[in-house]
Amino acid sequence: MDRYVVIGNPVAHSRSPLIHSRFAAQMRETIDYDRLFVPLGAFDEHALRFFAAGGRGANVTLPFKVDAYRFAHARSDRARAAGAANLLAAREDGVFADNTDGAGLVADLVRNLGIAIAGRRVLMVGAGGAARGVLAPLLAERPALLAIANRTPARALDLATRFASAGPVEAIGFDAVSDAFDLVVNATSSSTLGENLILPEGAIAAGTCVYDMAYGEAANAFLDQAREHGARVSDGLGMLVEQAAESWLVWRGTRPQTAAVLAELRAA
Repeated sequence: MDRYVVIGNPVAHSRSPLIHSRFAAQMRETIDYDRLFVPLGAFDEHALRFFAAGGRGANVTLPFKVDAYRFAHARSDRARAAGAANLLAAREDGVFADNTDGAGLVADLVRNLGIAIAGRRVLMVGAGGAARGVLAPLLAERPALLAIANRTPARALDLATRFASAGPVEAIGFDAVSDAFDLVVNATSSSTLGENLILPEGAIAAGTCVYDMAYGEAANAFLDQAREHGARVSDGLGMLVEQAAESWLVWRGTRPQTAAVLAELRAA
């Protein structure tokens, strides 16, 4: 039986095993998918052991996405653009790294939520690994502007410079946000860590779509803040399901349908 895992620290909360079990039933395939907790600083050791024992693939979550990228023997274009990987796959010539986060985010925004990106003003809050993993796919949707705001302005500027050739992207300071955006995406770790992220008053207006890449209770504080300004809000549960479907495509060559799986998770 082909074996897959999700690697993280923490990882007990991950819904990936449930998602992939539903995909397997839908596709009439049998796989073994489990969680793999890895101590900090020990990614290579545990990943090497997993693949040496015949493991076929791994999803990788915080804080190991850069470790996964470095561990691989070959990398996809989207992993190279992000400088990080959330997926590893065993191949004959070694371990292959990919990044499905951006594809998952765009699929959730455009297909599931019906949010247009083309021609719109987008604000990305955060300039860390999560933001880096989704910038190229967002810019490929041709927004009018993708602005990056970060508590450390230099990091936002570095990221904007890195992706300047991919589309209209710029770095702005938190205190420089004055006009409302059409779409605001929280790519910081604040929700996951339980920290309070206060957005500038001018960033959100009635009709703004606000999206937190965290999901469940972790996203509530940020999204509640946006609701007070009349924004339309969503957490990142759909992104989780969509990036998982993209992972299945890389591993198994087919793409599962996501609507029923997402509806089940929402109902739960």
